[in-house]
Amino acid sequence: MRNFLLFSLLLGGTFSFVVVNFIDFQDDFQLLLDNSGPYIGVEFPKQLGFTGDGIKIGVIDTGINLNHPDFFSQDDTPRFSKGYDFVEGDDIPQDTNGHGTQVAGIIAANGQLKGIAPNVEIFSYRVSSDGESVPSDLIIKAINQAVEDKVDIINISLGVNMTHNKIDQAVNNAIKQGVVVVAAAGNSGPDESTIGSPARNPNAITVGATYNNRDSSMVSTLEVDGTQFQVLPMLGTDTISDPISAEIVFAKYSRENDFEGIDVKGKIVLAERGGEKADEIVFFSDKEIFATKNGAKGLIVYNNQPGIFFGELIHEYVSEDYYPTIPTVSMTREEGLELRKIIETESSATFNVFNHPDFIATFSSRGPVSPFYMKPDLVAPGVFVNTTSLKNYYNITSGTSYAAPHVAGSIALLLEKNPEFTPHEIKSILVTTSDVITDQYKDEFGFNEGGAGRIDLKKAFSSELIFEPSKLMFNLSEQKSSEEYEIMIRGINDIVDIQKVEFSEIDNIEFDYRVVNSSLYITSKLIDSKTGDFETRAFITQNDIIYQIPIVIKVSEASIVILEKENELTFQVKRPIDWEYAKITVTNSKTFDERTISITPKKFDSLKLYDAGRYWIEANVRNSSGTLDVFEFYDIKEDLSEQKPIVENSVLPERALIILGIIFTIVIIVGLKFRRKDY
Repeated sequence: MRNFLLFSLLLGGTFSFVVVNFIDFQDDFQLLLDNSGPYIGVEFPKQLGFTGDGIKIGVIDTGINLNHPDFFSQDDTPRFSKGYDFVEGDDIPQDTNGHGTQVAGIIAANGQLKGIAPNVEIFSYRVSSDGESVPSDLIIKAINQAVEDKVDIINISLGVNMTHNKIDQAVNNAIKQGVVVVAAAGNSGPDESTIGSPARNPNAITVGATYNNRDSSMVSTLEVDGTQFQVLPMLGTDTISDPISAEIVFAKYSRENDFEGIDVKGKIVLAERGGEKADEIVFFSDKEIFATKNGAKGLIVYNNQPGIFFGELIHEYVSEDYYPTIPTVSMTREEGLELRKIIETESSATFNVFNHPDFIATFSSRGPVSPFYMKPDLVAPGVFVNTTSLKNYYNITSGTSYAAPHVAGSIALLLEKNPEFTPHEIKSILVTTSDVITDQYKDEFGFNEGGAGRIDLKKAFSSELIFEPSKLMFNLSEQKSSEEYEIMIRGINDIVDIQKVEFSEIDNIEFDYRVVNSSLYITSKLIDSKTGDFETRAFITQNDIIYQIPIVIKVSEASIVILEKENELTFQVKRPIDWEYAKITVTNSKTFDERTISITPKKFDSLKLYDAGRYWIEANVRNSSGTLDVFEFYDIKEDLSEQKPIVENSVLPERALIILGIIFTIVIIVGLKFRRKDY
């Protein structure tokens, strides 16, 4: 076996590790998703005999390597021959890139490598040849074709870095037809609001990436006088058995001459990246070598420009016999300069490097995508994942693209057990049974980073309850200090017997609940005027199974009142008292159609809504101090869609209709003018 390790740093903080394993098929061993699969609980349903048999999964990607030996049946017939190549326009979606082959292998390989659901039937829809250029119209065609082919699940490990309404509409249509849609969150993290379509669709199951249950899933911590710093292990460093508690000493650039006159023995060295001159190259390996020679216990290198970086101790210019001796990490320039000031008076620090499988990958795209729902929904292993490759071998690869198929395969096992589950019920089960995950300092990851948590298939398989909705968002203000929502609970075995409901504490908000028949009513109450977005969870226990409901509470300085008469909404701004102008946007949560009105203290307007359902209300309220945002949910109960006027039914947005009206008026005026000249 020969291993080739590639480490690449991409713009925007995206990084990936790829280890390609060239394997002789004569070797007498079996490859497994032996880290990521068991880590999410796949062994439990497999021990019960569930393998995805009878379930169809559509993989919208770069195609599949139809010749891979793990994609053949025992009688040597190809298992994944169904689908369509939208790039070439034929029925043979042969992969020439490798991305789709890797995704399909995680789901359904059944040879030397065993996928999550090895007996599912894969339909491959090829929409890209290189995995980079992905035409949105081909994604839409593939989604529609998958629905026509009556697949049960669609896995989309690609997308666009923006909102794309037509893709979202295709996803909604698939879900309406009973198809579960799983989408990778994207690899544009760690910046916020980096999830695009189709992953940003509220009805899709959006999957971010965590590390994996492998020895290479390293994180690091640094604490100085109670202050926690974000530090990243450099490629080539190793874990340490115990945390290092020692003094930090600044050693300029950690070059040989930088240690003259300073004592770093038994201490942690802090150094700046690079050298004194802009063109001076000082390899990280050299910094580590000189720190080690002078007796240092660890090395911290801060950036010489804004932002974080991922350093490499092992590189093409290092000697073959070099192996890092002390733990070496990187940090931002901003925190490095802050640390330099701190160690002038307090230099004692605690430093650690250890494996942490549930750490969210830096590249994993983050929310928020909307003030009305949370994304991503959950996370799964997406770093150092073992899977099938283009050249009939196997490789280890990273990305949210490879987290999503863990979830798609898991859903296949759930559907094999209970084929009647709807897409919304599947999503509810996965969200409410996810495991809460923490960062390297044991603080819970926020919902914008990791959703509800890591998928726990064993717990999902044992689930007895389905919650609708499976997440809650409260909107409070000083004027509206409390709000109650109903969660409807369905017992999978027709039994609902809630034994306990508990909430994570928030200083300025308290919660209460009541259970009435098969409904759980949760009330949030504001106990001080602190504004902002706050996160908590409700933990619900039945038969020793603990479910979670992620909860976001938005507390605003502004407030509005919504009045309805025969589906016509009017709006009153209650706070701030000195408001001057408000823009009100009303969005249909199913169709995403938006309508906007503007009001002032002297000018009122209203909106007539014809379609029944939930609407998202956003009010941007302006006064002399700035603009305050208010968010509300509103349910229209009566369906008046048959009374909808023609303009209302138009697919054209309001602004486009106004422009067309102006053009039409100009054409009429010009026409009349020329007509008068003819007489």
